[in-house]
Amino acid sequence: MRALPIAVTVLAAALALTACDDSSGGGTDKKGTAAASGTCAAGKFALDVGPGNTAPVAGDTGNIPVTVTNRGSADCTLKGFPGVELSGGGTSWPVAEQQPANPEKVTLKPAEAATFTLTYVRGPKGDPKKSAVAKNLKISLSAGGDVQSFPWPYGEVALKTASAPDASVSPFQIAGD
Repeated sequence: MRALPIAVTVLAAALALTACDDSSGGGTDKKGTAAASGTCAAGKFALDVGPGNTAPVAGDTGNIPVTVTNRGSADCTLKGFPGVELSGGGTSWPVAEQQPANPEKVTLKPAEAATFTLTYVRGPKGDPKKSAVAKNLKISLSAGGDVQSFPWPYGEVALKTASAPDASVSPFQIAGD
């Protein structure tokens, strides 16, 4: 398998942070700023996906880091795992939580960032019984929270079963840890 160390991927994500505007209100804007729900209801967040190391051929593993930056004016706590789903062609595939993982509460001060990583196995092209033809990546920071959608340019994802991609998502952690 061809995969860069996760530490390098996380460092690249931390360096790729971008500034977001300070629009008010809930929902999302064109730069990925969202008002999170649950324990982070008071904070605004920027979600930045990638850059990742892609899986170039079927059977290879890729890692896509996602950075969550607190753009609010108060501390906010993230718990456990983000909700992550791949979708395409009217089908959705929920991404499993990384096992074994022992998620901790992550408290972000204003302008601080946390990361999580989506790890996936590239599937064979053109085989709907073995691959999810993903076109979008959907992310929520908490159960029932706002969902943001991002393009999925990383190719088809191998399937474990018809409804389960060969992919997992790590818990939240402070950027740089």
